[in-house]
Amino acid sequence: MKFFYFLTGLACFIIVAIVFIVVGNIIYLGSGNITMEFLTKAPELGMTKGGIFPAIFGTVALVVLMTIAVIPVGVLTAIYLNEYAPKKSKLLKLLRIALHNLAGVPSIVYGLFGLGFFVHFIGTGIDKIFYGGNIIFGQPAIIWASLTMAMLTLPTVVVTTEEALQSIPDSYREVAYSLGATKIQMIFKVVIPNSISGILTGGILAISRGAGEVAPIMFTGAAYYLPYLPTRLNDQFMELGYHIYVMATQSPDVEITKPILYSTVLVLFVLTLSLNFIAILIRANMRASMRR
Repeated sequence: MKFFYFLTGLACFIIVAIVFIVVGNIIYLGSGNITMEFLTKAPELGMTKGGIFPAIFGTVALVVLMTIAVIPVGVLTAIYLNEYAPKKSKLLKLLRIALHNLAGVPSIVYGLFGLGFFVHFIGTGIDKIFYGGNIIFGQPAIIWASLTMAMLTLPTVVVTTEEALQSIPDSYREVAYSLGATKIQMIFKVVIPNSISGILTGGILAISRGAGEVAPIMFTGAAYYLPYLPTRLNDQFMELGYHIYVMATQSPDVEITKPILYSTVLVLFVLTLSLNFIAILIRANMRASMRR
C-alpha cells in the first residue's frame, strides 16, 4: 500500500515538475525581449524587428469570432439532445456517434475541410452570386478560419453543455410544468440558468483549444507576415500560434529569431491564460448572481 502511494505521488510530482520546467523555460528565455514596442508595434524586416501586435489582435479576433459561432450552435444542439430527442431515438444515437467522431478527427483534417467547404464552396459561391465572380470571399480569411475553429471545438461545447443539462434534477422541470410553464419557458427560465456554469465551462475549454490550434487555420486564413490589422471578415490575419510555427520551422536563421520566438510563445501563453481567466470571472459572477 505504501509503495503504491509512493508511485502515485511520484507520478504527480513528475507531472508538476514538467509543467514548472516548461513554463519556467519559456519565461526565462522569453521575458527578456518583452517590451511595449514588441507588444504594440507591427513587425518589421520580416519579423526580425518591430513587434507582434497584429498577431495578438488576430488571435483575439479569431477566438472571439469562433466563440460567437460555436456557443449558440453547441448549446442549442445540447438542448435538443437532452430535452427534445427521444431517449431511444436512432437519430440521437447517430448524433452522438457523429459527435464522438468529430472529437477524434485530427485538427489538420478540419483545416482541409475548411479550405474545401468554407473557402472554395461557400466563399466562391458568395462571390459568384453577389460579386460577379470577383474573388472577395473565395480566399482564406478570418471568417473562414473562425468557422473552421468553431467546427473543431463544437463537440467539446456540446458534450460539456449536455452534461450540465443532465445534472439538473427532473424535479425542477416537474415543478416548472406544474406552475403552468411551457417547455420553452422551462428550458430558458429553469434549466439553462441552473446549468449556466457548465455551459460556460464548455466555452472556456473551447477558448483554450481555439487559442492554441495551428493546423486548422493554416489553410483557411492565417498569414505569416501582415504588418496591418484585419478590418473586414474577408481579410487574412496574423495569429500567434501560426507565427510561432513558421519561425520555428521556416526561419533561415534560427539564432536571430530565437529571442523573438520565445517571447512570442510567452505572449501566447499569457494571452491564453488571460482569456481563460476572463471567462472564469464571468462564470463566477454569474454563479454569484444565481445565488442571490
